[in-house]
Amino acid sequence: MPQPVLRTASDHGPSHRLVPSTAGRVHLVEQGSGPLVLLVHGFPESWYSWRHQLPVLAAAGYRAVAIDVRGYGRSSRPADVAAYGMLDLVEDNVSVVHALGEQSAIVVGHDWGATIAANSALVRPDVFRAVGLLSVPYTPRGGPRLSEVFAQMGRDGGGEEFYVSYFQQPGRAEAEIEPDVRGWLAGFYAAMSGDTMPGADEPDPHFAAAGGTLRDRFPTGRTPGWLGEDELDHYAGEFERTGLTGALNRYRNMDRDWEGLAAFDGAPITQPALFVGGDRDASTVWLSEAIEAYSATLPGLFGSYLLKDCGHWIQQERPEDVNRILIEWLASLPTTP
Repeated sequence: MPQPVLRTASDHGPSHRLVPSTAGRVHLVEQGSGPLVLLVHGFPESWYSWRHQLPVLAAAGYRAVAIDVRGYGRSSRPADVAAYGMLDLVEDNVSVVHALGEQSAIVVGHDWGATIAANSALVRPDVFRAVGLLSVPYTPRGGPRLSEVFAQMGRDGGGEEFYVSYFQQPGRAEAEIEPDVRGWLAGFYAAMSGDTMPGADEPDPHFAAAGGTLRDRFPTGRTPGWLGEDELDHYAGEFERTGLTGALNRYRNMDRDWEGLAAFDGAPITQPALFVGGDRDASTVWLSEAIEAYSATLPGLFGSYLLKDCGHWIQQERPEDVNRILIEWLASLPTTP
């Protein structure tokens, strides 16, 4: 059984803990007291992507908890690819809430974390009483399998390979990334940041040319304003220690998710909800129809915001804007479930 306290930064600062989960353990960082707000990161990030939100939420009277998703950081990294299915990740979130002595939480996610947060609210409305989504809109389960959707995107692009399809084969992306984790991450972050992403006349870094790699299209000589040496060192250090397989296995479960979530086909999320995206983020452009459908799919929506000139790493690129919107939304929620 993991020990409940791993390290405490200070009496008032963030504290690191390990709590039990079905996979073994979840590492989390918490700060503050009050209603529980669970923060779920995306790829390729960690709890650290919420470093700007933890103290602000704590100061506003919330118990802010940022986790390392299964496969990342100090959380468990099962060997089986199938152990990274969406329902497993939902159950990890439930385990965290209960391990912290709570019965319910507000869940907020970014990128894959937004999808995990959405499905946590969908599958376990008894635990997750409100949901905030950053960068990736809610799209109800339905239609063709996502693997075929993404494969078609590559065919429509003249035979190039969409990055999600590129990530499917175990070991393939790892072979590209792991010889130079720090350099690859720097390029990937720059490729999707509002101030450094390629222009319309440059090759799209979301696709790999036939026989090429994703890295071939990352911008060079550009550093996002939000990404300093310390930030890059933190992320690189985590993935140099753990490798990328656990993180990439999330992409390798999309078809399993399609089957596992069959009972929720087309279902709306009815709890109070929030969406914040960047207007330069490909996720909001490609999924604009999903945002337009929120009146049906997120009937409890508080607001849908697109931040001007912002890319994908929204809570790191524009922390003050995101914090302000989060606090306004949280203040609108009932103080008790």
